[in-house]
Amino acid sequence: MHSAFSMKELGDISYFLGISIHSTSEGLFLSQHKYATEILAKAGMTNCKSYVSPMATKPSPTDDTMIPFSQPNLYHSVVGALQYHTITRPDLSFAVNHACQFMHSPTVAHFNAVKRLLRYLQETLHHGLQFSASSLDLHAYSDSDWAGSVIDCKSTTGYCVFLGSNLVSWTTKKQCTVSRSSA
Repeated sequence: MHSAFSMKELGDISYFLGISIHSTSEGLFLSQHKYATEILAKAGMTNCKSYVSPMATKPSPTDDTMIPFSQPNLYHSVVGALQYHTITRPDLSFAVNHACQFMHSPTVAHFNAVKRLLRYLQETLHHGLQFSASSLDLHAYSDSDWAGSVIDCKSTTGYCVFLGSNLVSWTTKKQCTVSRSSA
C-alpha cells in the first residue's frame, strides 16, 4: 500500500467520526460518550435527572399534545443528532425512530418525549457496542407489531443481526401503509 499511495501509519484507531474505540481484554468497545454529552449540552440538559427507560410504553393524554413546540429547529437538531447516536446505541433505535416521525410539526408533548429520551441518555452515557472474538455463526431476529401505533394504526418492524455474539446490524421502521391482514 505504501508503494502505491502516500500514507502515514497513525497507530491503532482510538477516535473516528465521533466514535471512541477502546481496546479491552475482551475485544473492542465502541461508544459515543463525548458525542452524547454534546447532545445533552445542545438541549441544555447536561445536569438533568437521569431516567431508566427511553420512552413510555403507552402515551398518556396531556394538554400539550396539540400545542406546537416553539423551537422546531432545536427539535430537528437534537433528534437528528440522536439518529447518528444510534450507530453505537441500538437500544435507542425505536425511541429515536418514534421521535423522527414528528419532525415536520413537533408539539410540546413530542419535545417532552425527546427530553425523556435525553434523560435516559444521561443514565446510560457509558453504554456502547462490545465486539469480541467469537464464532462466525450468523443469527437474525425480527419482530413486528400489527397496527401497533395508536395514532395511525401502522405497524412497526425491526430486526437485529448477530455474527457470533457481536451485533452487526439492526433497524426499526414504521411501515408506510396500514396492514389489512397479518398474512
